[in-house]
Amino acid sequence: MIKSVNPYNQQEVFSIEELSEKQVKEAIDRADERFKSWRKTSFAQRKKYMLAAAEELKNNKQEYAEAMTQEMGKPIKQAIAEIEKCAWVCEYYAEKAEKHLSSKAIETDAEKSYVSYEPIGVVLAVMPWNYPYWQVFRFAVPALMAGNVGLLKHASNVMHCGEKIQQIFERAGFPKDCFQHLPLNSSKIEAVIRNRRVKAVTLTGSKPAGSSVASIAGEEIKKSVLELGGSNALVVFADCNLEETIKTCVQARFQNTGQSCIAGKRLLVEDSIADAFTEKFVKAVKELKSGDPMDENTFIGTLAREDLAEDLEKQLKSSVKEGAKILTGGKRDKAYFEPTVVDDVKSDMTLFKEETFGPVIGITRFKDEEEAVDLVNQSDFGLGVSIFTEDRKKAEQLIPQFDDGAVFVNDLVKSDPRLPFGGTKISGYGRELSSDGIQEFVNRKTVYFNAY
Repeated sequence: MIKSVNPYNQQEVFSIEELSEKQVKEAIDRADERFKSWRKTSFAQRKKYMLAAAEELKNNKQEYAEAMTQEMGKPIKQAIAEIEKCAWVCEYYAEKAEKHLSSKAIETDAEKSYVSYEPIGVVLAVMPWNYPYWQVFRFAVPALMAGNVGLLKHASNVMHCGEKIQQIFERAGFPKDCFQHLPLNSSKIEAVIRNRRVKAVTLTGSKPAGSSVASIAGEEIKKSVLELGGSNALVVFADCNLEETIKTCVQARFQNTGQSCIAGKRLLVEDSIADAFTEKFVKAVKELKSGDPMDENTFIGTLAREDLAEDLEKQLKSSVKEGAKILTGGKRDKAYFEPTVVDDVKSDMTLFKEETFGPVIGITRFKDEEEAVDLVNQSDFGLGVSIFTEDRKKAEQLIPQFDDGAVFVNDLVKSDPRLPFGGTKISGYGRELSSDGIQEFVNRKTVYFNAY
């Protein structure tokens, strides 16, 4: 049995029996058989089902949000917002998929030549617990609209969410086996990837998990997309709008209790405003309400598991030992970790070099633009960077100097169905969302007509 435990009260909330090897094979066979008919459906048919999925999400968002809050501790208001975002991506691709996958005419010496975009078959998604619906929907929706079918191996602590996601698509009227949740432990993933009927795999998770999945897929010559960790920088220049920047930086670091790959994790502040910024930033962090994730007023809940809080505590203690100074927070109680701000963080310290997955942020000061860019790019991660300045020309000049997959000016890094999302360096490869995302798992077929 695979069990999930509420991190706030340690009560078991869900259990499910792991599939046997035979059951997994049968599920893959059913998916492959479904693909043969699903690929022939029209965009209009797929659109009808996908809009129904959006309605299902919106009409029952409380039900789906509560399952998320109970399994991994996301504050309920943020959980509802995640469900609403899933409905948005359903609506986006329902309207845009046909355009994104329309054949592209190319003028050659042929009578007619073009590129068509065709589905490839069964695609496996290995997904994490921190955004247990959104991470899945941003894969599943474009995959299904492209004519593929999906298999989900969800994180072991959010299996109820995995079951709910399959339920959403079934309630929306999608044909059986278009999307299947496979209750499996991580040790069983390799066999699924190696199954000849599985044509590609996408993973959102850690670097070790990504390396393993990419290696197996590579041996099988199968397409993979990886969205891995991040250590995004929030770069605050002296000419920023101070009050609005502080609000955005607090949101960027502490939403979802800091458990996000695209959270702002390194706070870089220009020397001349560092003291004033830090004082107001700490004050704002102290005002964040912690408590029961089911309480609508709670902004900071528990981490998803106690061991995650323990890991964060080790990173904090290591940095303090290296010379960093705690300005607020720093205490842990089981899976709960106080919102924490740390000053005097240098680029060789643990909090700067490693990804921190929880409500802790370190402040590092810089003297000029050149040093700011250097500090951002020192990271092994490359998911995104936020810069805060009122000087648009300066922002435009800085953007090409960052190595990351995304640069946001005067805003936190976020995923949007209309924009491609993905990273560089050890943050992964490939893109999700927009036209780029839906074209990751298709056959770009060259078609050439000659006339005799």
